[in-house]
Amino acid sequence: MTPPSASSAGRWPAYQTVVLLCFAAVFISYLDRSNLSVAAIPMQQELGWTESVKGLVLSSFFVGYLLLQVGAGWLTNRYGGRRVLGAAVIWWSLFTLLTPVAAQLSLPALIAARIALGIGEAAVFPGSFNMLGRWVHPDHRTRAVALVSSGVAMGTVFALPVTGWIIRDHGWPMAFYAFGALGFVWGAGWYGLVREGRDVALPDAADETPRSVPWGRILRAPAVWAIIINHFCHNWSLYVLLAWLPSYFKTTFNVSLANAGLLSAAPWLASFLMANMAGAWADRRLKAGVSATLVRKQLQCTGLLGGAACLSLMPLVPSAGLAAVLMCAAAAALACCMAGFGANGLDIAPRYADVIWGISNTAGTIPGIVGVYVTGWLVERTGAYTAPFLVTAAISVVGAVVYLFMGSGERQID
Repeated sequence: MTPPSASSAGRWPAYQTVVLLCFAAVFISYLDRSNLSVAAIPMQQELGWTESVKGLVLSSFFVGYLLLQVGAGWLTNRYGGRRVLGAAVIWWSLFTLLTPVAAQLSLPALIAARIALGIGEAAVFPGSFNMLGRWVHPDHRTRAVALVSSGVAMGTVFALPVTGWIIRDHGWPMAFYAFGALGFVWGAGWYGLVREGRDVALPDAADETPRSVPWGRILRAPAVWAIIINHFCHNWSLYVLLAWLPSYFKTTFNVSLANAGLLSAAPWLASFLMANMAGAWADRRLKAGVSATLVRKQLQCTGLLGGAACLSLMPLVPSAGLAAVLMCAAAAALACCMAGFGANGLDIAPRYADVIWGISNTAGTIPGIVGVYVTGWLVERTGAYTAPFLVTAAISVVGAVVYLFMGSGERQID
């Protein structure tokens, strides 16, 4: 079936504007959360931070991000993605701009600014999923989810080197001013180009009458718990790689800091490419009549088990080059999950996909705190990365088994 919004020859479909702007929102969110990981180096020297204070500042983002996930899902479901996502990007961009001022004022002010940043970014995926459900035809939804989610990889690839260049040439405050201003440019495009409502011709379009979220039915559905558990397992790998790849390359193979950054960026480029390939493949399979349950399970299990296999082999790798190749394979495998559990909420409860994402990403944020800490603790105790890689691989295997038995692509909640 041809998507109605693409039926007018010679016209740019409205849903593509929505998808690209949602991708841009995710991209900007990862610029604004990742720039501190580079800027913290000169900030630590200038402001006299200890390593513990530096860790506190870096982790404070996740406090706000974790606390508002479910609330952001509810707000988006109640008031619509256009309003909530637009307001969220402006909110967190403001606090990105204020970060240098807060840092110079006091440590509590800086931590408060980072928590406020996390609160704003909590809405980026619920808001995006709400818009994808309203504007994108089911034939294109998986690739839309994959493209929007791949903003994580591209934001990371872009943020790490560009932040370093900005700091080198203009000082660390400019990294926050430049990236914060970008969010206001996005906001002008969002409110100028995207209208309220939805594509009313969508085959599964629901009425817009506000209704209460059926929390009990959502939380009793095994398919929802499969998404929640797999979000946790996927993000354990994601956050461990995000936080520890540069340190792994530097300490294990004694590469320079610049080369460690380049080697660490390569897996995220592989992730971007594979996420979009997997999304397109999934949509073709679904359009051909293959059940959504089978497609989601194939991609999710391929992603988690493939990533686990690559991480399990990491202790045997003798060189930085081979390690980078294996890390690229692991990141590419994990990217398949965005066409697995990532798009699954739109299968089982399209009206409440934003709420389901908010619930599952609450679990998915925990590894950003616990997984990153446990990895550091294991490295400190063992002197190597073998143990954390094997723990991460084991968690991925558990997620794949859970999804294999509990996952579903069938509609659960209307």
